[in-house]
Amino acid sequence: MGDKPQQMLDTIAAEARYTAGMTGRAQFSEGVMRALSAVDRGAFVPPAYREQAYDNGPLPIGNGQTISQPYIVALMTDLLELTPDSVVLEVGTGSGYQAAILAQLARQVYSLERIRELAEAARKRFAKFGYTNIEVRCANGYDGWQDRAPFDGIIVTAAASEIPPALIEQLGPGGRLVIPVGPPYGYQELLQVTRKPSGDIHTRKILGVAFVPLINEQDTDDATRR
Repeated sequence: MGDKPQQMLDTIAAEARYTAGMTGRAQFSEGVMRALSAVDRGAFVPPAYREQAYDNGPLPIGNGQTISQPYIVALMTDLLELTPDSVVLEVGTGSGYQAAILAQLARQVYSLERIRELAEAARKRFAKFGYTNIEVRCANGYDGWQDRAPFDGIIVTAAASEIPPALIEQLGPGGRLVIPVGPPYGYQELLQVTRKPSGDIHTRKILGVAFVPLINEQDTDDATRR
């Protein structure tokens, strides 16, 4: 593995500086960078891609899904502005990498994944690495997780054609929703949506992105649902 994880962090820092004019963030918080350093991305990619795990690009994880580019993981996490008391909802567990980053920063992470195979694999990884503050549910992400709301932060790791109303409703006062919005495989924009203490919603465009589509389907039954 050598210096590859550190090179990944250096690349993220360099790209943050390069995109600062769009994102308003010339650097990410120390907490976010520490979280990225603490979580081995190589443990969340298929063995065939282990050599590329620390490159600054997305990688396939099976079932037509990807693990996001490290810079995008860092940016989206930073945009949530989490505190140690935060309760976060993630829509799209995937490999579990983003949830593991969030778990370093927040008190509790709830993660939704519609593909049962990915949800089960992520649960096993979290158990293996000792994450006790992540709960995974196999369900339709468009519906959010009503019985765990409100959330201080919501992060969506697939592109929606529009912001799901349930996610806005489940965002607590002062909370932030970070979501890519746009057509499948077309031009998408990363948005930061903030619910002001007054209840008003403020939306800010961050930058253009490319994500797999967020699928809206009927909630799948999960025997482990609590």
